[in-house]
Amino acid sequence: MLDARWVAENLDAVKASLAKRGFEDAAVLDRLTTLSADRRAGITALELMRKERNDASTAMGAVADKKSIEFQERREQLRLLGDSIKEREASLATVELALEQALLNVPNVPHESVPVGADESANPVVRVVGEKPSYAFAPKDHADIGVALGIVDFERAAKISGARFSVLRGMGARLERALIQLMLDMHTTEHGYEEVWTPVLVKDSALRGTGQLPKFEKDLFRIANDESLDAEAGSEPRQLYLVPTAEVSVTNLHSDEIFEPGQLPLGYTAYTACFRSEAGSHGRDTRGLIRQHQFDKIELVRFCAPEDGEAELEKLTSHAEAILKRLGLHYRVVHLCTGDMGFSSQKTYDIEVWLPGQNAYREISSCSWFGDFQARRLKTRFRSEAKGKPRLVNTLNGSGLAVGRTLVAILEQYQNADGTVTVPSALLPYVGGVTRIDPR
Repeated sequence: MLDARWVAENLDAVKASLAKRGFEDAAVLDRLTTLSADRRAGITALELMRKERNDASTAMGAVADKKSIEFQERREQLRLLGDSIKEREASLATVELALEQALLNVPNVPHESVPVGADESANPVVRVVGEKPSYAFAPKDHADIGVALGIVDFERAAKISGARFSVLRGMGARLERALIQLMLDMHTTEHGYEEVWTPVLVKDSALRGTGQLPKFEKDLFRIANDESLDAEAGSEPRQLYLVPTAEVSVTNLHSDEIFEPGQLPLGYTAYTACFRSEAGSHGRDTRGLIRQHQFDKIELVRFCAPEDGEAELEKLTSHAEAILKRLGLHYRVVHLCTGDMGFSSQKTYDIEVWLPGQNAYREISSCSWFGDFQARRLKTRFRSEAKGKPRLVNTLNGSGLAVGRTLVAILEQYQNADGTVTVPSALLPYVGGVTRIDPR
């Protein structure tokens, strides 16, 4: 969430930045304009009333006879002024709360280094790594490859759960597990992340803290309220959601906490199953493993001081890239323009892996720097020196990687003319040395 005071004092600049993102919600912008004006008027009136109270207090103190009618009148005037100030303070607090609530629906402002553009067509390519694999045959789509090998089963998944689910079988399941293990091993032993295992059911407050609520409620799977969940604690029933990404649970590990000097930067990695309704996908990628309601992901989350944020984004992105390099997969990195960034991000790099069966690059990781946008909601702060005044941290996260999409890239980039798939050498220790996937 943006800083309400900063927004109110720099409203024109904020609107200009939001326009670069294509944010044109007239109702929200009008609301911000009205509330910002009310806030300024409230502050001005409060300052005048406090000055009047100070002057009245000085005048009352100058009355020599404390039993005189004049003294009693001035004391009554001071009491009335005090009551009026309390009412004005309460009114201003109401306006500021309303402003904060309105800002829950306002995206982050882009960093100055972000290219301006309307959509993904304006995303510049930062670098391309490796060469596109060439084939003496027409490369197949991963869905056809997986079904032919007997390692992906969409029909039985649909029978169990419906569309956009899959069952991985044999080497399909083993490769999924191997990828998870490889990613966790690399991020913990080589990149210095602490591995955590977090819940996949989270409270609405956790989703609000990272920016998924209220903006993206339609994309979430909500679990019906159950009074028994908190019966023993004697508290209100919780409203629980399945996580759309481990970002939610991992970033909330430090909600309403203060990091002490020397604790930052700090990085976590976590595996979770993730769940998304894909309400806004409008029928895209209905075939195959690209856009599923349930999928596996390794998440990277970092906390740092504001002055280190941009450098930390470069570091986090390199950690996600390292997985693709180890697997020998061809990919590129693009810098998302203002119109293509996520709601909470102020700067994002997308890592796109090459899929020869689709003759296209597809996102496999999105690495974002949020500034203090999430931290303000989460009340996550730090001290740069002992007993210093706490400041808001900067948060970052990225997929390291989306496991299912990595499996897709392996099936497509490592496919052979005879229908088999070669297993990348980096995965051999995790699959018992099996070098090739043959039809079942």
